[in-house]
Amino acid sequence: MGPFQITGAAVVDGSGRDPVDVDVAIEDGCIAQLGASGAPGERLDAGGLTMTPGLIDAHVHLGLSSPIQPQFSFRISAAEIAADIFATAGATLDAGFTTVRDTGGIDGGVVTTIAKGKVRGPRVLSCGPVQCQTGGHGYYGAEWEPTELWSSHHVPGLCALSMMSGNADELRSNVREAFRRGASFLKLCVTGGVVGAHDRLTDTQFTVDEIAVAVQEAAARGTYVTAHAHNNEGIRNAVEAGVRCIEHGTDLDESTATLMAGREVALVPTFAVVEQLLHDTAGAGLGESTRDRVLGVRERMTEALAVAKEAGVRIGLGSDLIGPAQGRRGEELTLRAELETPMEALVAATRTNAEILGLSDQVGVIAPGMQADLVLWNGNPLEDPKLFADPANAVLVVQAGRVVKDLR
Repeated sequence: MGPFQITGAAVVDGSGRDPVDVDVAIEDGCIAQLGASGAPGERLDAGGLTMTPGLIDAHVHLGLSSPIQPQFSFRISAAEIAADIFATAGATLDAGFTTVRDTGGIDGGVVTTIAKGKVRGPRVLSCGPVQCQTGGHGYYGAEWEPTELWSSHHVPGLCALSMMSGNADELRSNVREAFRRGASFLKLCVTGGVVGAHDRLTDTQFTVDEIAVAVQEAAARGTYVTAHAHNNEGIRNAVEAGVRCIEHGTDLDESTATLMAGREVALVPTFAVVEQLLHDTAGAGLGESTRDRVLGVRERMTEALAVAKEAGVRIGLGSDLIGPAQGRRGEELTLRAELETPMEALVAATRTNAEILGLSDQVGVIAPGMQADLVLWNGNPLEDPKLFADPANAVLVVQAGRVVKDLR
C-alpha cells in the first residue's frame, strides 16, 4: 500500500498514557508521524473508533489448533492439522493480534509460510518444539509407547509439540536441533502441568544444571529461555539457571517473586486457558481429568499476579488457548482488566510483551518510526474491556502498514 493517514480516532499509544485525538500517518509500513500533516495518500476516517497498537499474545499454541488427544493419536490427517493451524492464524489476526510468541507446537515451516504471506496470520516468533524431560509435561504418547517413538508424532515443517531429554547431553542435542529447525528462542517445562497425564503441578522437572545447558545454548545465539513453571521450586531452579521469563507462575510466592524481580525475569500469566478448560474441556479434545487438575488454578494465578506486581516483576500477557476454540484470544485482556485496570491489561499486551519478546524497538507502541501494527476498536475498550474479547469489535487491523482486516 502507498502512504495513508488514519484520522479521527482516539489513540491509546500503548505506553499507559491517556488517549489523545490525533491523526496517524503511515508510510513504508511504519508510522511516519502523529498529528495533522499534509502528507500525501488516502485518508481513512476512523471517527468514533479507538486505536491501539496491534495486540501481542506472548503465549500461543498455533500447532495445537485441532482436538489435542486425537491429533497426537494419529486420528487427524496432516492436511486437516494444517487447515486448523492456518485457520487459527487468520483468526488471531482478526482478533487484533498482529504479533504472537508461539510457545510450543509448530515447526519452522508454519512461521515461514505466514511470513511469506501465503496464509493470513500474525508475525510469529517460535520456540519450535518444547523441551521436556523424559516422561515430563509435554509428553502425550501412550504410557506403553517407547519414548524414542514420540518424535514420529512430529509432522516435519508443520507441527512438533515437544522433544524429550533424559539428561543434559540429550537436552543440548535437542536444543541445537530446535534452533536448526528455525526456533528463535527456547521453552523448557520445569514443572508438571495442567494438561498432562504423567505428572503433577507439584513436580519439578530438569535440574538447575540441565536448564543451564539450554540457557547456555540460547545465549550462544543471542536469545533466551522461557520456562513453563507452576510451583516455586521449579521457578527458582529456572531463575537460578538463568532463564529470562516464566510462563504461568501459578503458585508464585513473595520470596520467589522478589528473586525474579532482582534477576529481571519476566512473568507471563495465562488466564484464558484456565477459563477454557473449566468450561469446555471436551471442546479442546481433552478428558475430564484435565478439568479436575485446573480447579483452583484461577484463584492461585490471580494471587500470583498480585504478588508479582507487588514485587515489581515485569508482567506480560498470554492466552495459552489450545484446541480448535482459539477465536476469542482477546478474552485474556478482558480477564486481566478485571484483576487490574483495562489500561494495565492493554500495556501488558502491547509495550510490555514487546519488551519480553525483544521487539520493543519495532512494535508495541504507537510512535514515529515504529512498525504500523494498529487496531481500531468499535467503541472504547478502556471503558468496556469486554470489547477486547469479541473479534467483531476489531473493525480495522493494520499489520506492517497493510490493512489486513476492514469491517468499516
